[in-house]
Amino acid sequence: MQTHSHITLSQLQRLVKETLHERFALPVWVSAEISEIKVNYSGHCYLELVEKGGDNGVPLAQSRAVIWRTAYPRIAGYFEAETGQRLAAGIKILAKVAVNYHELYGFSLQITDIDPTYTLGDMERQRQITIAQLQQEGVWDMNREAPMPVVVQRVAVVSSANAAGYQDFRKELTKSPYRFEVTLFDAFMQGAAAEESIVTALCAVAERMDEFDAVVLIRGGGSASDLNCFNAYRLCAHMAQFPLPILTGIGHDKDTSVADMVAHTALKTPTAVAGWLVERMTQAEGWLDYAALQLHDATKAAMHASEVRLERLSGDLRQMSGNLLTRQRLRAEHLSALLPEAVRNFLARQATRLDNAAELIAGRSPERILRLGFAVVRTGGKAVVSARGVRKGDALEIEVADGTIHGTAQKTFLTS
Repeated sequence: MQTHSHITLSQLQRLVKETLHERFALPVWVSAEISEIKVNYSGHCYLELVEKGGDNGVPLAQSRAVIWRTAYPRIAGYFEAETGQRLAAGIKILAKVAVNYHELYGFSLQITDIDPTYTLGDMERQRQITIAQLQQEGVWDMNREAPMPVVVQRVAVVSSANAAGYQDFRKELTKSPYRFEVTLFDAFMQGAAAEESIVTALCAVAERMDEFDAVVLIRGGGSASDLNCFNAYRLCAHMAQFPLPILTGIGHDKDTSVADMVAHTALKTPTAVAGWLVERMTQAEGWLDYAALQLHDATKAAMHASEVRLERLSGDLRQMSGNLLTRQRLRAEHLSALLPEAVRNFLARQATRLDNAAELIAGRSPERILRLGFAVVRTGGKAVVSARGVRKGDALEIEVADGTIHGTAQKTFLTS
């Protein structure tokens, strides 16, 4: 059996180690994103660095890193002082690293320094990308254009139940003389899970949107290290398109987050948000007082005008009634004066009509007609009106003006 030349695994590991140490004898600057970070009880800080961009969410590269306790307070303190946030998962950094390789533990990086200006630049770049994308999609002004009710009393609060800022918010509202209905939708306001937690809370508010006048997003009592989630596109897009007006009190004095920019009203602190709500109620109360005063004055003026008009109409009615009664009295007196003469004229006209009728009746009486030479011929007790009604031999009774003649019909002649 032929024996091949070979080296042991430890020899191979030593060769890799020597090659890496020879190739990277001096520290190098490396850009990466922190995916995990943990500070050990001993004071050492252990990190997992990744470079994203692979298929299906798989990183292009990944490595362990460490900041020894002798350097960690300096590096972390300087980074937080410059960026306003602590080293945390999701942050991109530019780190000065020494390349290490151990036969048992493999490849690792020892971080000796971090340049905060790189992180600031990346954060600002991501912030500007979010702003540009929201503006391009046409949703940038949507929440600011949402109508804010005149009276805002039913408030949905997205915050952490244990946050000092939320407690300050409640205390400030309690001091006011107004009644607010506050419903808390608990969410993480810092850390890697903050963005997803806040979006989930907003979705829960949207399902009950008819119960609220506005939404308050407050973040108080925490450090400024986790402000970057309020620049994230998903959260800001959700806020920009939210159907209810949103008030923010994120509590960061140095910078204005994208969430503040897309919200209806942005204030610095939770206490300031509570003060804004109380002030709006005060304005509404003042408006109602002014409206009540105007209504009182308008009612008083209308009643006075109605009294004046009623008095004027009463005077007009009295005058018109007097004039009408006077005219009717004069008319009655005039008619009374005309009545006797009218009665006499009427009676005279009626007497004349009666005389004429009497003359007409007298002129057509049977006696007068008989005196004119006419006669009434009867047979069988009935007046004869046609020659056909008389036969030869019928007894005839002929009435003339001065008597009656009896005879017998000898012959009849028809003229037609």
